[in-house]
Amino acid sequence: MQEQRELISRAARCLLAARYAIALTGAGISTESGIPDFRGPSGVWTKDPEAERRAYASYDRFVADPKGWWEDRFFGKSVLGEVASASPNAGHLALAELEQIGLLKCVITQNVDGLDEKAGTRRLIEYHGNIHKLRCMACDTRFAMEDYDMAKLLEEDMLPPKCTGCGGVVKTDGVMFGEPIPQKVALESDEETRKCDLMLICGTSAVVYPFAYLPHSARSSGKAITIVEINAEPTPLGSEGISDFLIQGKTGEVLPALVAEVKRLRK
Repeated sequence: MQEQRELISRAARCLLAARYAIALTGAGISTESGIPDFRGPSGVWTKDPEAERRAYASYDRFVADPKGWWEDRFFGKSVLGEVASASPNAGHLALAELEQIGLLKCVITQNVDGLDEKAGTRRLIEYHGNIHKLRCMACDTRFAMEDYDMAKLLEEDMLPPKCTGCGGVVKTDGVMFGEPIPQKVALESDEETRKCDLMLICGTSAVVYPFAYLPHSARSSGKAITIVEINAEPTPLGSEGISDFLIQGKTGEVLPALVAEVKRLRK
């Protein structure tokens, strides 16, 4: 516990000295809001390997038959549970507060649950999209779910929904396995990564690519950078020499403590 406090104080000093700090977040920050992860001991795919196989096949299914894919969604069950009713936890709120006080410039998240936005983070890049939104496959325009009456489209046999701008096929915004990261998202993420001199990596196992390339890109940028991990367990970033140090613990506990230490040091 003493070691954790010392590492939190070290991270706070790094934050205060940074010119451009960003955070990367993964499933570990949202599990504390009741949203299950996928590959953890109690993960969705750990418990149901068949669900993982379906997930890997979903994008090909959409490309081959978008109408059938959309129809299937009306009768399927979300593997993430009741995401719509989930609330941001102390970890999400701490990152939003670091942004509000001017220390954090951007959050890039793997998560598709929208909890960072609910927490108040403004400069947010949703790397894998947002399951509460829709996106045109042709022009990448994003829409709110309520922009389309899906039940009516199903009733009138008008699925898949079409983009009101270019007429392209619309799918859910969440990026599926095998689906390219939208170009604008990839470029913005790379730009933020190369710009930063401090990176907080919160609640990610750092094994899902291409998101997991971002810390490597930051380390290889040729500039001085500090990379701090906050995670329940060690990740490959430590053994590979990418991160400088790991604060081991729950993000919902470590991040609020980090905010408190920043405030103490600023007095």
